[in-house]
Amino acid sequence: MPTDHIRYDLLAQEALRGVVRRVLADVVRNGVPGEHHFYVTFDTRAAGLKISERLRTEHPEEMTIVLQHQFWDLIVTDQGFEVGLSFKGIPERLVIPFEAIKGFFDPSVQFGLQFEMLAAAETGAASAETKDAKRPGSHQAIAPSSEPKLPMPAQSTADAGGPEPRPPAQGGEVVRLDRFRRK
Repeated sequence: MPTDHIRYDLLAQEALRGVVRRVLADVVRNGVPGEHHFYVTFDTRAAGLKISERLRTEHPEEMTIVLQHQFWDLIVTDQGFEVGLSFKGIPERLVIPFEAIKGFFDPSVQFGLQFEMLAAAETGAASAETKDAKRPGSHQAIAPSSEPKLPMPAQSTADAGGPEPRPPAQGGEVVRLDRFRRK
């Protein structure tokens, strides 16, 4: 199999993370429009992530937050975002690098993006330049779908005054970028 020196998978990942960045930046400027709300799943072991020890202990691998009504002080940068949320009545400040995000889902319009860890075999084939660009925690982007296969654990969402809303389990499929690669 020929070596992909361009690393289209990393370029696609960066572009899809740009969608998340753009949506959150629009929320900073204009608020959450209409019925939109966002599930954001992220790796709690990722470099640059800042959460309390309490949350890290409760969620040692990944965590899902919901950005809908009860969040504050959302700040979006080129590298990630910061947000205030309440967990079990305790206010917390989270700093989440975009590279830590594993999934983004807006159930109001059935839009989702899912990011997965790159396989070790793929990273071994990378050129020296691309290896420098690939840091631990890099993920492979999965194409948009009408229903992502994201785990949405109830225990990891911020308080919303009732049971956690769950995304509907109907329609669509997640299409992996690998599907379109030459074999």
